[in-house]
Amino acid sequence: MIPRYSRAPMVAIWSPATKFRILFELEAHACDAMAKLGVVPAAAAAAIWERAPKEFDAAAIARIDEIEATTKHDIIAFLTYLAETIGDEARFMHQGMTSSDVLDSCLAVQLARASDILLDDVATLLAVLKARAFETKMMVCVGRSHGIHAEPTTMGLKFARWYAEMQRNHTRLVAARADIATCAISGAVGTFAHISPEVESYVAEKMGLEVEPISTQIIPRDRHAMFFATLGVIASSIENIATEIRHLQRTEVLEAEEYFSPGQKGSSAMPHKRNPVLSENLCGLARMVRSAVTPAMENVALWHERDISHSSVERMIAPDACITLDFALHRLTGMMEKLVLYPARMQKNMDALGGLIFSQRVLLALTQNNVNREDAYALVQRNAMKVWEQGADFLTELKADTDVTRALDADALTALFDIAFHTSQVDTIFARVFGG
Repeated sequence: MIPRYSRAPMVAIWSPATKFRILFELEAHACDAMAKLGVVPAAAAAAIWERAPKEFDAAAIARIDEIEATTKHDIIAFLTYLAETIGDEARFMHQGMTSSDVLDSCLAVQLARASDILLDDVATLLAVLKARAFETKMMVCVGRSHGIHAEPTTMGLKFARWYAEMQRNHTRLVAARADIATCAISGAVGTFAHISPEVESYVAEKMGLEVEPISTQIIPRDRHAMFFATLGVIASSIENIATEIRHLQRTEVLEAEEYFSPGQKGSSAMPHKRNPVLSENLCGLARMVRSAVTPAMENVALWHERDISHSSVERMIAPDACITLDFALHRLTGMMEKLVLYPARMQKNMDALGGLIFSQRVLLALTQNNVNREDAYALVQRNAMKVWEQGADFLTELKADTDVTRALDADALTALFDIAFHTSQVDTIFARVFGG
């Protein structure tokens, strides 16, 4: 992933140095397990830990790449480098193992570590959304359906909705992490013919993984498909929030606005511009994360016990999707924390349609006062259309309509235009979302 959309801790997980270290630990722990079983000398297993490089620096990585240029095989190149570094004891490494054993288990470790960062990201975002929800709990604004004014709601309910959605995503990601964090060291075609299942169990415990119940030389790719699908859902939730902010920042709406820092410029041509650039960026990043989902799904169907058609895909989508989502979650958190809100503009927008936001309450009141629903709807709509077409005041028109006032007098009509009615259940909703 390009540095512009990357954060160092997540990038480090996908660096060659980290990958080679994980591969080494898998091989070395396997040697330890085989030493306990008497398959390899205990002294050799100890020497492997002692003589191996403590870190895989630029020189080590360059040497492995140099070897691979000849072998055309990454794991053989890695093992050849270890043999050069460790000496004769290196011959006991990789006993009964296949390339996929270490590559798949390494990927599982990387995805689990990436998941931990992403889970922290989501938790931080949840804290911000919760704080903003309670801050704006009763900040009344107009709700919209089809982009058109509907009825009053509150900004707090928007934040609470986003919180609940991200809470579900956190739960999904916990499950996805558990699903992906499995270790497979079962040898050729997964039969354990040349290596004991005890080795797999030992390595899994040491590396913080669960044992894959049945592998076919590779870890089943439905696990990976679910993992990347979960990242795609989280990305879609990010876009859901960002799209709402983009709409709320439109000049004609301007109920919310991304923080515009001192010295920031909005346009190279128009000095007045203050654009929702973070939200727009997040929508684009979400598309990139979701672009990993379909290839991950297509990786599930492989030939027989294994092929490597999935490998090239995962080498790209795993780091890119994780790095991009990490960056997007961090950016969204900062954006929501600093989001500027304009309550006066919210009130102005609510007043823009002359009281039409109370039409349903008038409709229901008429039906409760002996007017059938079809007639009540027609009475309310004909007065509402005067507001749309002539700029009239809805309450004034209703009070002048004798068909309406036969059922509801002026005082009764006025009482129906009370904003507090629409916020009466906000506490109930908050209790459902946040508890208490």
